[in-house]
Amino acid sequence: MPVRPHVVIVGSGFGGLNAALRLTSAPLDVTVVDRDNYHGFWPLLYQVATAGLGSDDIARPIRAVYARHPNISARLGTVTGVDLDQRVIELDGEATLHYDFLVLAAGSSTTDFGIPGVAEHTFPLKTLPDAVRLRNHVLSTFERADASDSSDTDSGALTIVLVGGGPTGVEMAGALSELIGHNLAGDFHHLDLTKARVLLVEMTDRLLPGFASKSQEWALKALTSKGVEVRLNTKLDKVTDDGVSFDDGTSVPSRTVVWTAGVRANPLADAIPASQGRAGTLRVGPDLSLAGHPEVFVIGDLAAVEGRDGDQLPQLAQVAIQGGRRTAANIKRTLEGKETKKFRYHNHGIMATIGRRSAVAELPGGIGFHGSPGWVAWLAVHLVFLIGFRNRVVVLVNWAWNYLTWDRATRVILDDGSTTATGQQRA
Repeated sequence: MPVRPHVVIVGSGFGGLNAALRLTSAPLDVTVVDRDNYHGFWPLLYQVATAGLGSDDIARPIRAVYARHPNISARLGTVTGVDLDQRVIELDGEATLHYDFLVLAAGSSTTDFGIPGVAEHTFPLKTLPDAVRLRNHVLSTFERADASDSSDTDSGALTIVLVGGGPTGVEMAGALSELIGHNLAGDFHHLDLTKARVLLVEMTDRLLPGFASKSQEWALKALTSKGVEVRLNTKLDKVTDDGVSFDDGTSVPSRTVVWTAGVRANPLADAIPASQGRAGTLRVGPDLSLAGHPEVFVIGDLAAVEGRDGDQLPQLAQVAIQGGRRTAANIKRTLEGKETKKFRYHNHGIMATIGRRSAVAELPGGIGFHGSPGWVAWLAVHLVFLIGFRNRVVVLVNWAWNYLTWDRATRVILDDGSTTATGQQRA
């Protein structure tokens, strides 16, 4: 019996998952390698961090996703290097895997832009452990403030600073304001929550880069109406264990600084001998293959892909999803002796929610929704793209319960000893 071609996919995020699922009927074997044993729905990560959803509500075991597809297997591990000439990937523990086709979909990690104190004193929000750690810290902070005297609350203990006015920062700010104003305000009878602050800092002159100016202005008004303080044109100078300082000489005391300001390609990109684009991404050809290695494809946040306007495409879920599907199609075309096809990204729109019945949604053709219509559109899209029927049902029930009662039921502290800030990202 002839040996079937072997495809190795590094990463089970949006790109890797869609590539694998499009290869289930192809005459080849697929191994999906990931550092975690689950696929996470990262657009809802902030809801885990703000007690709206549980961690397993937005995650599904990889093996369960591929259980009905006998040609796909999963491998738990971290890829530490790639030998492009020998067609071998290196895993932690000195293990190796040979491939005939390689799909690099390892995603992104946090970048601190070289600002002092970011790595040591801020909370990133890139993984499920990050979200649980941040939720633990926020809830623990309010518990400690309730047990202390007023001098502690005056020192910034209840001030939460979010750095970065993109979708994650905006969504986190809105969710935190609702958590404090509608849940914690009822939980703590003797704590003066008028001293609690949510401060969103953005270095440019507007929120939500990439959105239309009307949506940006609407988001700013929606956040301020919820009591969120927004500081535009404000650049972070440094972070310490007791607050943040800005380049204009001002400072804000805070025990909770959330870093949502920037991402770069996964450090794996630095181990690949290839030209890099913005934020450490790997430059690829029109069909998403690596120059000089047509058997290697790079997709998602790891890839520097040019859009139709010549600019590099943003690191969005839809770019990864479509890239994964195109890559799978190109692998099958190669097996059939056909030429690969060029990747063309189709913009299906962008969305961001600011809270209950408050969101901005922009669709192709200049169609935009704000407020309740945008919020309903946001809910529908995120339910559709969640992996697994069980996850969709649980999230829908949680959202319905929260809408009817304002109750965020996941206000539990699961202290694993890591509730202090850390910017260290896993590779």
